[in-house]
Amino acid sequence: MLSFVNQKGSSTEGIFRKSASIKSCRALQKKLNCGDTVNLNEEPMLVISSVLKDFLQNIQGSIFSSSPYDKWLDVIDQGNEEDTTTATQRQLVQLPRANVIFPQYHFGLFYNIEQPSSSNQMTAYNLSVCITPSMLCLSNSGSSENFTKQISFIQFLIENCLKIFGEDITCLFGEMSVSSDNSDITDITDNSEKVAVIKEQSLESEPVRMTMFYKKGQLQYDAMTSSRMGPSTDLSTVF
Repeated sequence: MLSFVNQKGSSTEGIFRKSASIKSCRALQKKLNCGDTVNLNEEPMLVISSVLKDFLQNIQGSIFSSSPYDKWLDVIDQGNEEDTTTATQRQLVQLPRANVIFPQYHFGLFYNIEQPSSSNQMTAYNLSVCITPSMLCLSNSGSSENFTKQISFIQFLIENCLKIFGEDITCLFGEMSVSSDNSDITDITDNSEKVAVIKEQSLESEPVRMTMFYKKGQLQYDAMTSSRMGPSTDLSTVF
Protein backbone atom coordinates (compact mmCIF):
# COMPACT_ATOMS: atom_id res chain seq x y z
CA MET A 1 0.00 0.00 0.00
CA LEU A 2 2.83 2.41 0.82
CA SER A 3 4.53 1.58 -2.45
CA PHE A 4 1.26 2.00 -4.38
CA VAL A 5 0.56 5.39 -2.82
CA ASN A 6 4.16 6.41 -3.47
CA GLN A 7 3.76 5.56 -7.15
CA LYS A 8 0.32 7.01 -7.81
CA GLY A 9 -0.78 9.07 -4.83
CA SER A 10 1.23 12.22 -5.43
CA SER A 11 -1.11 13.21 -8.26
CA THR A 12 -4.18 12.98 -6.00
CA GLU A 13 -5.24 16.38 -4.75
CA GLY A 14 -5.75 16.43 -1.00
CA ILE A 15 -4.36 12.95 -0.37
CA PHE A 16 -4.29 12.20 3.40
CA ARG A 17 -6.53 15.26 3.87
CA LYS A 18 -9.79 14.49 2.08
CA SER A 19 -12.17 12.04 3.70
CA ALA A 20 -13.04 8.68 2.18
CA SER A 21 -16.13 6.51 2.46
CA ILE A 22 -16.14 4.83 5.88
CA LYS A 23 -17.89 1.82 4.36
CA SER A 24 -15.21 1.45 1.69
CA CYS A 25 -12.42 1.82 4.24
CA ARG A 26 -13.90 -0.88 6.47
CA ALA A 27 -14.33 -3.16 3.46
CA LEU A 28 -10.65 -2.75 2.54
CA GLN A 29 -9.56 -3.31 6.13
CA LYS A 30 -11.62 -6.49 6.27
CA LYS A 31 -9.99 -7.81 3.10
CA LEU A 32 -6.54 -7.08 4.51
CA ASN A 33 -7.33 -8.68 7.87
CA CYS A 34 -8.65 -11.80 6.17
CA GLY A 35 -5.61 -12.09 3.94
CA ASP A 36 -7.66 -11.71 0.79
CA THR A 37 -5.97 -10.70 -2.44
CA VAL A 38 -6.48 -6.98 -2.91
CA ASN A 39 -6.17 -5.22 -6.25
CA LEU A 40 -5.24 -1.71 -5.19
CA ASN A 41 -5.88 -0.42 -8.69
CA GLU A 42 -9.55 -1.04 -8.01
CA GLU A 43 -9.52 0.89 -4.73
CA PRO A 44 -9.95 4.69 -4.58
CA MET A 45 -6.69 6.40 -3.61
CA LEU A 46 -8.41 8.30 -0.80
CA VAL A 47 -9.61 4.99 0.68
CA ILE A 48 -6.09 3.57 0.62
CA SER A 49 -4.58 6.66 2.25
CA SER A 50 -7.32 6.72 4.90
CA VAL A 51 -6.70 3.07 5.78
CA LEU A 52 -2.98 3.80 6.09
CA LYS A 53 -3.69 6.69 8.47
CA ASP A 54 -5.97 4.51 10.58
CA PHE A 55 -3.37 1.75 10.54
CA LEU A 56 -0.78 4.14 11.98
CA GLN A 57 -3.20 5.45 14.57
CA ASN A 58 -3.80 1.95 15.93
CA ILE A 59 -0.15 1.34 16.79
CA GLN A 60 -0.05 1.03 20.56
CA GLY A 61 1.86 3.96 22.05
CA SER A 62 2.27 5.52 18.57
CA ILE A 63 5.00 4.82 16.06
CA PHE A 64 7.42 7.04 17.98
CA SER A 65 6.69 5.35 21.32
CA SER A 66 4.93 7.15 24.16
CA SER A 67 7.69 6.77 26.78
CA PRO A 68 9.88 9.71 25.67
CA TYR A 69 6.87 11.81 24.62
CA ASP A 70 7.95 15.04 26.33
CA LYS A 71 11.38 14.75 24.76
CA TRP A 72 9.83 14.54 21.29
CA LEU A 73 8.08 17.84 21.93
CA ASP A 74 11.28 19.37 23.30
CA VAL A 75 13.02 18.61 20.01
CA ILE A 76 11.15 21.36 18.21
CA ASP A 77 12.32 23.93 20.80
CA GLN A 78 15.95 23.65 19.70
CA GLY A 79 17.62 26.82 18.51
CA ASN A 80 18.19 26.06 14.83
CA GLU A 81 17.74 23.43 12.14
CA GLU A 82 21.07 21.72 12.81
CA ASP A 83 20.41 21.43 16.56
CA THR A 84 16.87 20.18 15.93
CA THR A 85 18.16 17.56 13.50
CA THR A 86 20.74 16.37 16.02
CA ALA A 87 18.17 16.25 18.83
CA THR A 88 15.83 14.24 16.60
CA GLN A 89 18.57 11.74 15.80
CA ARG A 90 19.36 11.39 19.49
CA GLN A 91 15.74 10.53 20.19
CA LEU A 92 15.45 8.10 17.29
CA VAL A 93 18.47 6.12 18.41
CA GLN A 94 16.66 5.44 21.72
CA LEU A 95 13.80 3.66 19.96
CA PRO A 96 13.57 -0.04 19.08
CA ARG A 97 15.08 -0.69 15.66
CA ALA A 98 11.69 -1.39 14.08
CA ASN A 99 10.43 2.00 15.27
CA VAL A 100 13.32 3.60 13.39
CA ILE A 101 12.95 1.55 10.21
CA PHE A 102 9.17 1.78 9.87
CA PRO A 103 8.93 5.62 9.87
CA GLN A 104 11.54 5.78 7.11
CA TYR A 105 9.05 4.30 4.65
CA HIS A 106 6.36 6.76 5.70
CA PHE A 107 8.51 9.87 5.65
CA GLY A 108 10.03 8.79 2.36
CA LEU A 109 6.45 8.64 1.09
CA PHE A 110 5.44 11.98 2.64
CA TYR A 111 8.52 13.66 1.22
CA ASN A 112 7.73 12.38 -2.28
CA ILE A 113 4.09 13.48 -1.99
CA GLU A 114 5.14 16.95 -0.82
CA GLN A 115 7.35 17.58 -3.86
CA PRO A 116 4.44 18.29 -6.28
CA SER A 117 2.49 20.23 -3.63
CA SER A 118 1.73 22.98 -6.13
CA SER A 119 -0.64 20.55 -7.85
CA ASN A 120 -1.81 18.22 -5.06
CA GLN A 121 -2.03 21.00 -2.42
CA MET A 122 -0.23 18.84 0.15
CA THR A 123 2.63 20.91 1.50
CA ALA A 124 4.74 19.61 4.38
CA TYR A 125 2.58 21.65 6.75
CA ASN A 126 -0.70 20.37 5.30
CA LEU A 127 0.56 16.79 5.46
CA SER A 128 1.70 17.22 9.06
CA VAL A 129 -1.69 18.60 10.12
CA CYS A 130 -3.40 15.55 8.58
CA ILE A 131 -1.06 12.78 9.76
CA THR A 132 0.09 14.04 13.17
CA PRO A 133 -2.93 12.56 15.01
CA SER A 134 -2.02 9.18 13.50
CA MET A 135 1.69 9.33 14.34
CA LEU A 136 1.60 11.02 17.75
CA CYS A 137 -1.86 10.13 18.99
CA LEU A 138 -0.88 9.91 22.65
CA SER A 139 -3.24 10.06 25.60
CA ASN A 140 -1.18 12.75 27.32
CA SER A 141 -1.08 15.02 24.28
CA GLY A 142 -3.11 17.53 26.28
CA SER A 143 -3.27 21.16 25.27
CA SER A 144 -3.58 22.81 21.89
CA GLU A 145 -0.04 24.12 22.42
CA ASN A 146 1.22 20.54 22.55
CA PHE A 147 -0.70 19.68 19.40
CA THR A 148 0.90 22.65 17.65
CA LYS A 149 4.31 21.33 18.69
CA GLN A 150 3.38 17.89 17.41
CA ILE A 151 2.47 19.34 14.02
CA SER A 152 5.71 21.34 13.93
CA PHE A 153 7.70 18.21 14.79
CA ILE A 154 6.12 16.09 12.03
CA GLN A 155 6.51 18.95 9.56
CA PHE A 156 10.18 19.21 10.48
CA LEU A 157 10.64 15.47 9.89
CA ILE A 158 9.05 15.71 6.43
CA GLU A 159 11.10 18.74 5.40
CA ASN A 160 14.39 17.40 6.80
CA CYS A 161 14.01 13.64 6.37
CA LEU A 162 16.98 13.48 3.98
CA LYS A 163 19.26 14.85 6.70
CA ILE A 164 17.70 12.81 9.49
CA PHE A 165 17.31 9.42 7.80
CA GLY A 166 19.65 9.73 4.81
CA GLU A 167 19.11 10.58 1.16
CA ASP A 168 18.25 6.96 0.27
CA ILE A 169 14.93 7.45 2.07
CA THR A 170 13.31 8.56 -1.20
CA CYS A 171 14.27 5.24 -2.84
CA LEU A 172 13.07 2.82 -0.17
CA PHE A 173 10.34 1.45 -2.42
CA GLY A 174 12.89 0.19 -4.91
CA GLU A 175 15.15 -2.83 -4.60
CA MET A 176 16.47 -2.90 -1.06
CA SER A 177 16.86 -5.14 1.93
CA VAL A 178 17.18 -4.96 5.70
CA SER A 179 19.70 -7.09 7.52
CA SER A 180 19.88 -7.97 11.20
CA ASP A 181 23.63 -7.45 11.52
CA ASN A 182 25.56 -4.21 11.66
CA SER A 183 27.39 -4.85 8.38
CA ASP A 184 24.22 -4.00 6.49
CA ILE A 185 23.44 -0.80 8.36
CA THR A 186 24.53 2.67 7.35
CA ASP A 187 24.92 5.15 10.20
CA ILE A 188 24.06 8.82 10.12
CA THR A 189 26.60 10.58 12.30
CA ASP A 190 25.91 14.07 13.59
CA ASN A 191 27.81 15.32 16.63
CA SER A 192 28.71 11.71 17.47
CA GLU A 193 25.06 10.63 17.54
CA LYS A 194 24.10 7.77 15.25
CA VAL A 195 20.83 6.60 13.80
CA ALA A 196 20.63 3.28 12.00
CA VAL A 197 19.13 3.46 8.54
CA ILE A 198 18.48 0.93 5.81
CA LYS A 199 21.25 0.32 3.32
CA GLU A 200 20.03 -0.18 -0.23
CA GLN A 201 21.05 -3.53 -1.71
CA SER A 202 20.28 -5.64 -4.74
CA LEU A 203 17.07 -7.65 -4.81
CA GLU A 204 18.98 -10.79 -5.78
CA SER A 205 21.25 -10.73 -2.74
CA GLU A 206 18.72 -10.15 0.03
CA PRO A 207 15.01 -9.92 -0.82
CA VAL A 208 12.74 -8.37 1.75
CA ARG A 209 9.18 -9.43 2.51
CA MET A 210 6.80 -7.16 4.41
CA THR A 211 3.91 -8.75 6.30
CA MET A 212 1.40 -6.41 7.93
CA PHE A 213 -1.49 -7.52 10.10
CA TYR A 214 -4.04 -4.81 10.74
CA LYS A 215 -4.64 -5.30 14.47
CA LYS A 216 -3.86 -3.33 17.59
CA GLY A 217 -0.73 -4.32 19.45
CA GLN A 218 2.93 -3.55 20.03
CA LEU A 219 5.31 -2.90 17.15
CA GLN A 220 7.86 -5.68 16.96
CA TYR A 221 10.78 -6.55 14.72
CA ASP A 222 11.86 -10.08 13.81
CA ALA A 223 14.88 -10.83 11.69
CA MET A 224 15.04 -14.39 10.31
CA THR A 225 17.57 -16.22 8.15
CA SER A 226 16.60 -18.37 5.22
CA SER A 227 18.88 -21.34 4.55
CA ARG A 228 17.49 -21.60 1.03
CA MET A 229 18.36 -18.08 0.00
CA GLY A 230 21.39 -17.38 2.17
CA PRO A 231 21.39 -14.57 4.76
CA SER A 232 18.11 -13.01 3.64
CA THR A 233 15.94 -11.14 6.10
CA ASP A 234 12.23 -10.80 6.67
CA LEU A 235 10.94 -7.51 8.01
CA SER A 236 7.81 -8.56 9.91
CA THR A 237 5.75 -5.69 11.25
CA VAL A 238 3.25 -7.29 13.60
CA PHE A 239 0.30 -5.51 15.15
